[in-house]
Amino acid sequence: MKYAFVTACLNMGISVAKQADKGAVQALIAQLHPLVTEHPLIRLGSDGDGGYLVPDDLKGIAACFSPGVDNRATFETSLIERGIPCYLADGSVDAAPIKGDMVHFCKKFLGVINNETTITLDDWVNTNKPGHDDLILQMDIEGAEWPVLLNASRDTLRRFRIIVIELHDLERLMDKHALVIIRATLERLLQDFYVVHNHPNNYGRTVRCGSLVIPRVMEMTFIRKNRVTSTEFARAFPHPLDAKNDIDRADVPLPPPWFHEVTS
Repeated sequence: MKYAFVTACLNMGISVAKQADKGAVQALIAQLHPLVTEHPLIRLGSDGDGGYLVPDDLKGIAACFSPGVDNRATFETSLIERGIPCYLADGSVDAAPIKGDMVHFCKKFLGVINNETTITLDDWVNTNKPGHDDLILQMDIEGAEWPVLLNASRDTLRRFRIIVIELHDLERLMDKHALVIIRATLERLLQDFYVVHNHPNNYGRTVRCGSLVIPRVMEMTFIRKNRVTSTEFARAFPHPLDAKNDIDRADVPLPPPWFHEVTS
């Protein structure tokens, strides 16, 4: 009977997935409470979509790698103004939206193999910035972040002092099989990085599973652990520097249990 129901749903174009264990989802979410460190957050880029909060620990960063090209590059422009060259990649456009000696563009998508249309994060970084200099990664690649990050070597990930990622399709946390991929990706990052910022993107809205509210898209910032000597849980949500991605929609606050109740 169960298989007949699943088959009928698939024939109607409806995907039926096994629901993830809610406790496992909550345990993962509990690891993502943003921390405050000795590096205060600053905003780079526009006040709306395209701007991100990062730790004020940019001195000595040799380059920014920014896959996913939009029609504006205010984040990258802010880094160039600080003397940090930017490498951009996107197979869907012919050029970066900004030009100059500090802008380098690759007309490929990030992927898990190297071919005419895709390049791995490892090869992209090692081709352009071999060595051991610290870098910053700003990634918005519409859901491709999960396989790309899982495929990247730990050595390459640790080249990044700061990682800013727009995480997509987080409603799939409640899908038993998708949870495996999402959890593996995030726990891999958490080996070497602290979460220092987490802001729902209000373009994506939220989904609900019982009392658990899941923003579908989130902007998350990480800092490498060896850059930090002290931490405490953040208390202010949204952060004072946060801004709505879509100015015409209400902001989406970070819902419990994405942060713990912090008492004095």
